[in-house]
Amino acid sequence: MPKETPGATPATQSATASRSTPAPHHWSRALLRRWPTALAVALMIALFGSGSGDRNDTITGYGELLPLLPLLYVVVSQTGRPGVTWPVLGAGVVAVLALQAQGVLSPPHLLVGVALAVLLWGTVRGTPHGRATLGIQAAGVLAFGALALAGLAVDPELGRHLVAAGWFLHGVWDLAHLLLARLGGVVARTFAEWCAVVDVLVAVELVFLR
Repeated sequence: MPKETPGATPATQSATASRSTPAPHHWSRALLRRWPTALAVALMIALFGSGSGDRNDTITGYGELLPLLPLLYVVVSQTGRPGVTWPVLGAGVVAVLALQAQGVLSPPHLLVGVALAVLLWGTVRGTPHGRATLGIQAAGVLAFGALALAGLAVDPELGRHLVAAGWFLHGVWDLAHLLLARLGGVVARTFAEWCAVVDVLVAVELVFLR
């Protein structure tokens, strides 16, 4: 039986009791807010072991996808609309898969080229987030693009570590953008959270790839 506070009215005691009682199902609401993390983990579980089984194919596939990540940030940044992040991701994945299927154009070279073209357009026409943000995104394109191209060009053993480093560092990049999203970020917060988890898990898979 709850203790009564001397001099307290029934209404005061009731309000105090309601504040001290934890809200039901508060943990379920917290889990629902973390749906991007759950989606990322589910995706990686579904993809694990679903490839051809060839080690080099896995390294090449992740290496060709890596430049898509900074390109997405550049494109969404130039639109000034974080809400288009997920549609741009879908279009980018379809484009990379189509490039991989036709086997004529190199996906990483083309993605880096498109990203540089968008950055040049932003330099000439202006950017919604300012020159500083454009410069940061340009640095991301150069860094992650270089890691992807180098990882695909060198010996597979060294290459997988370069590609893994690129994915891991992009996970850090996502986390930084996730924190900045509270102040009006470049991409959608849900995407930044999802991508950070995917990036780190891909890096772990590449490190332990046998």
